[in-house]
Amino acid sequence: MTTTKRISQGEFIALTAALFAMVAVSIDAMLPALPEIAAALSPDAPNRAQLVITSFVFGMGLGTLFVGPLSDAYGRKPVIYAGAGLYALTAIACYFANSLEALLISRVLQGMAVAAARVVSMAIMRDLFKGREMAKIMSFVMMVFIMVPAVAPLMGQAVIALAGWHAIFLVYVVIVAVVMLWFGLRQHETLPPQHRRPLDLRALWASTRELFTYRIVVVSIAAQTLTMAALFGSLSSMQGIFEQRFDRAESFPLWFAFIALGSASGSIINSRVVMRLGMRPVATMAYASVLALTLVLLGLIATGLMPEVLAFPAHILWSIALFSMMSMTMGNLNALAMEPVGHIAGLAASVMTSVATVLSVVLAVPVGLMFDGTALPLMAGAAVFIAGALALMWLIKR
Repeated sequence: MTTTKRISQGEFIALTAALFAMVAVSIDAMLPALPEIAAALSPDAPNRAQLVITSFVFGMGLGTLFVGPLSDAYGRKPVIYAGAGLYALTAIACYFANSLEALLISRVLQGMAVAAARVVSMAIMRDLFKGREMAKIMSFVMMVFIMVPAVAPLMGQAVIALAGWHAIFLVYVVIVAVVMLWFGLRQHETLPPQHRRPLDLRALWASTRELFTYRIVVVSIAAQTLTMAALFGSLSSMQGIFEQRFDRAESFPLWFAFIALGSASGSIINSRVVMRLGMRPVATMAYASVLALTLVLLGLIATGLMPEVLAFPAHILWSIALFSMMSMTMGNLNALAMEPVGHIAGLAASVMTSVATVLSVVLAVPVGLMFDGTALPLMAGAAVFIAGALALMWLIKR
């Protein structure tokens, strides 16, 4: 715990949520644009347009590997500033992209840039809090953060209607400018010079090897990988399911907002029970509940026994449950893994997030590309991922 002067806890939660939101808005605001991107840049293979989502996530995973050690060496704020500058530049590059390949390359770089906001804000949180207190703060951050997916597709749809899908990237430039102004004026540096670790490749390798000697870290990375694979698989297929399976393309942003707001219950539940029950039991309960629901719906869909009148409400319920599971697991898994590695918090946050994110994209992309106009491939993939994460919770117990 440092002696760095803090802003109020409420403002810290809001500011951290805003930094996290740069990730969410970069993904979710693009969802309504996928049909137009497919028509404009990939008319012969429209399913490839969903790579605009996973390419960004893949870049974010790569970027996370570097920003943590850099923040340990040079401080938290300079690294976030550098990432924000690169994010703005790559957003402009996306705006001018005239081919799918150029857009995907720019999105990978944009993902690498946004990693600074995502990972370093987590290191700042670990500088100031630890253990169950950190898990509770993370729950409140996720509660605020969940509002962003609720409005991002609506924002994307409005921008598309006014100025076309390219203009979404100009909105990203405005957002990052506002968040960085707030961050620069209000958040103090949480890693004083005397606590910084010089960039030393040998020392970084030694710290990385040390990180993977902690069983809780390895299990947490694996569980986060599977959890995010279920989420990114869902995000890749969601717009297509609404359009092709349920014929609700126009109302998709509104339904997505409903799902995001409904899933806020996961953060509320977690913030109220994690201090009493502990992080592992709460995560286990979330995985078990969503897995049971997924298997029931998967069985009804695969056998043709799902009543058509219930198909859409059931999918909405499942989506809310899946997003809620994220709120009740990811923060707890991070807090569990960060507990023994506070002395290398920046590197730990980088390596854990990078490995989990990159591997989750590797798992999610095939699920997304198997989209056949129904929810069946998504449900099957999610069932496998969630079952694996649930099994890993028993390793944490042991």
